[in-house]
Amino acid sequence: MSLVITAADVKKLRDITLAGMSDCKKALEATNGNIEEAIDFLRKQGQKFAVKRADREAKEGVCMASVSHNRNNGIIFKLTSETDFVAKNEEFVNLANTIAEIAIKNLPNTTEELLAIEAEPGISVNELILGKLGTFGEKVEVAEYSIIRTDAGQGQVIPYIHMGNRAAVIVALNQEGTDKMEAGKNVAMQIAAMKPIAVSSDDVDASVIERERGIIIETMKADPKMAGKPDDMIAKIAEGKLNAFFKESTLLSQDYVKDGSKNVAAYLESVSKGLTVTAFRHIKLG
Repeated sequence: MSLVITAADVKKLRDITLAGMSDCKKALEATNGNIEEAIDFLRKQGQKFAVKRADREAKEGVCMASVSHNRNNGIIFKLTSETDFVAKNEEFVNLANTIAEIAIKNLPNTTEELLAIEAEPGISVNELILGKLGTFGEKVEVAEYSIIRTDAGQGQVIPYIHMGNRAAVIVALNQEGTDKMEAGKNVAMQIAAMKPIAVSSDDVDASVIERERGIIIETMKADPKMAGKPDDMIAKIAEGKLNAFFKESTLLSQDYVKDGSKNVAAYLESVSKGLTVTAFRHIKLG
């Protein structure tokens, strides 16, 4: 007489592993209804899940940001999943925290370097993730990993987690000291809210500047009010509009969200003479 796998059995395994209902049923059937063996069965399917779900979109997950004990280095990345259901699972969050700890301890430069680090004896970070895929039943991957380094005595990195790990920021200041940390957090909140594309106009990629300048000029030429205006006049007006773009899109020139009477550069100067931002990274889900 064959063993009958009940809906309650499947639900129990689903609640434990987060794997799909059909996958849970197959695991129970393959292990004669033994829950512990079914869990192991699902875990062994991790590599198969990775191949099967490679083309699936993983837009949910958690954004992580962490800094070293001396605050000289900061790392940021997303651990993504297909659904919010998995992203909120304790085991998924624990995995993200483990990867963050490994990253800030080893300070890899790239995602590839991070995935290659030994997470456990004989097991890389990538293998650690693959071993969880059978449990999660979804595509899970590290995305948008980045690192900011500062030299000892030359600054500090401040982390900020926004909207329950749906966004994260790390921002580097050019001065050390715990008295600058609140300012760093305020600027990180500014970045999360206003989404600047660079620290200052000097840091904006040349291709972005040329694209914006081109759009401005073409828009002006299409305006009947500008008909007959000489090209040099249009170019001069375009530069003014480009400066307005920089004011809205670069961090130090943006109006400070907590005090619109000053920009971010002036706010930092009011905290400490010469204080400024040297770099930042901003990631978000979706």
